[in-house]
Amino acid sequence: MRYLALLRGINVGGKNIIKMPDLRACFDRLGLDNVTTYIQSGNVLFDCKLKNATKVSVAIEEALASEFSCASAVVVVPEAQLEKVVMQAPPSFGTDPAAYRYDVVFLRPPFRARDVLPTISLKTGVDEAYEANGVLYFQRLTARATQITFRRSSAMLLTKA
Repeated sequence: MRYLALLRGINVGGKNIIKMPDLRACFDRLGLDNVTTYIQSGNVLFDCKLKNATKVSVAIEEALASEFSCASAVVVVPEAQLEKVVMQAPPSFGTDPAAYRYDVVFLRPPFRARDVLPTISLKTGVDEAYEANGVLYFQRLTARATQITFRRSSAMLLTKA
């Protein structure tokens, strides 16, 4: 299976610095194949024989802690889910990047997007949020994007892509 691993909190603000060749080597040592990293983002594409994304996620977290002394939370997204998130996004999501900033938030089990969405406070006329495909889709006016317009619990929201 092809997966995307989203690593939280690496290479941000000078903390948890992991060079991409070292990260790729770590994934290789886990027995993952066709490992590709995307810039210094902590986004990693790979192939794996395991079909349980949660088990893969735990194995990656343990390897990161062991090799880099880094407590990074990891969300592993199967290729089929990622494709669904893109292809079945809410109507007009991502179509006006000059006016809006767009984010997709992947949550780590046991949290579910449909349960988290009602707990988020949005600013009327600025923010919009949708739950679909197991993720949260956010859009907010670019002109107001630097303002904190919704509250989020870091315990619930794991990572954005």
